Amino acid sequence: MLVLTRKEEEAFIIDGRVKVVILQIEGNQVSVGIQAPKDVHIVRAELVEKDREQQEETT
Repeated sequence: MLVLTRKEEEAFIIDGRVKVVILQIEGNQVSVGIQAPKDVHIVRAELVEKDREQQEETT
């Protein structure tokens, strides 16, 4: 896992196509903006894990 330290308004690029910008930091909460092509599917990790758990329960 790559670990980066960023300040507000700083960014990093993933695969030359996805730009991730740190918009705001307040206490222990960070607001992140993501610019990506429409073919890049972006979803919060906890939603993917929840969906996977629900699928396992039904099988």
